[in-house]
Amino acid sequence: MTALFLVLRLVAALAIGAAVVGQLVMSIAFWQSQGVTNLGFQIVNFFSFFTIESNVASVVVLVMGIGLTLLRRNPMWFTVLRAVVVTFMVTTGIVYNLLLRGIELPQGSTLDWSNEILHVWGPIYLLVDWLFAPGRLRLEWKHIGTIVAFPIVWAIYTLVRGPFAIDERTGAPWYPYPFLNPDLSANGYLSVAFYVILIAAVIGLAGAGVIRISRSGSAEPAPAQR
Repeated sequence: MTALFLVLRLVAALAIGAAVVGQLVMSIAFWQSQGVTNLGFQIVNFFSFFTIESNVASVVVLVMGIGLTLLRRNPMWFTVLRAVVVTFMVTTGIVYNLLLRGIELPQGSTLDWSNEILHVWGPIYLLVDWLFAPGRLRLEWKHIGTIVAFPIVWAIYTLVRGPFAIDERTGAPWYPYPFLNPDLSANGYLSVAFYVILIAAVIGLAGAGVIRISRSGSAEPAPAQR
């Protein structure tokens, strides 16, 4: 079982990494074709997508998981980190497929195979890895605070930065997702607040589910504190 997940993690890390790089390369080519001069601004925007950040974190966690397994180490902090990333990826899959599929996002032309890996197959694999890969330790419910901390910071960053991040192509403020843009929402910031609360609820429920899975009978007990 351990050898199987070493291979699966390597394949998943390579696929997700290739998807991120492939989309970035296509986006840069698209921006250049539109005469964009400030590529740095567009690249910062690219890495401001919750999807991109979650998938990059997934690659890091999968590679770390391979290394720690080979070293025969299984620290609690790594299980917490896995839980955080699994929650983000599951949320990415749910939100994209319910709210955003079919909507052109402001990242440049979409690379179809990359899009499917980042929003469908990546989230599915991270969940499967959490369910069945060996080494998952039992988490405490207090870890839900760790899981929801980054999305809160990300939402604040996005909403504060948005009005000042003026896209040179449109002359309008830039937001990674249309439902976070008060100028495109029916009731402005009221609509944005609704979606932020909705996504926070999804993240909280997904995080609770991830923790609940860790507390199942198949989980390994946490190492004793010294």
